[in-house]
Amino acid sequence: MKVDDIKAQLVRQATIFETGGIRPTYDLLESWIGFVGWSLPAEECPQGFQPLASLFLKELPFVPTSLQHIELLTLFMNEEIFDHLIEDDLSRFFEIRAYTSLEGLVQQNWQHDRIRAFPLIPKWIDNDYPTWDGGGIPSDVEDEILRLEHEEDVEYFDDIVEEIYAVHKIGGYPAFCQSGRDYGEEFPFVLQIASDGKAYFNIVDNGNFYFFFNRELNEWRVDCDFY
Repeated sequence: MKVDDIKAQLVRQATIFETGGIRPTYDLLESWIGFVGWSLPAEECPQGFQPLASLFLKELPFVPTSLQHIELLTLFMNEEIFDHLIEDDLSRFFEIRAYTSLEGLVQQNWQHDRIRAFPLIPKWIDNDYPTWDGGGIPSDVEDEILRLEHEEDVEYFDDIVEEIYAVHKIGGYPAFCQSGRDYGEEFPFVLQIASDGKAYFNIVDNGNFYFFFNRELNEWRVDCDFY
């Protein structure tokens, strides 16, 4: 197996987000960090939770298959999560609302107490790669990479990886800081919320939250790591 064949097997698309840099509109289809601006009329900001992000999936350049029926995700986080980061699944510290239609939504003004809210600008990328020990490399491909490193002086991060995007993103791979967690094929990785200096949001030490979703069960799994 050649390097180009390995790259073709591993590379994934994603939508990444740049924080700020535009004047906010507060309109539909504008994603945010630290702010949730839309809900159904009967919904309230969940008690004990803080608004973390609004992610409009409708019209994004790339959305993974398991999320393609969803047009908006709003994420709320319980601050107690930071006392439980070693748990296997952190989904109980999040309320994740998935809207399959934007019809009937009303504007809200729910902002995190400490995160500086910014709109997020989406951008399509087609060169996201997995971290080495994050569970995203099939075992046969990993064996071939190890052979190439031993016999042909190939380096995974120098010769195969193009980018590992440790930013807010939908799709692609989790940009693990440490050895990653894998919830199996039933729960594919779908999105990442990263530490964000511009928004004054730091997950312990420049860490990330990783979200995995089972469409059939309509269930989430959430992991976190940091440096």
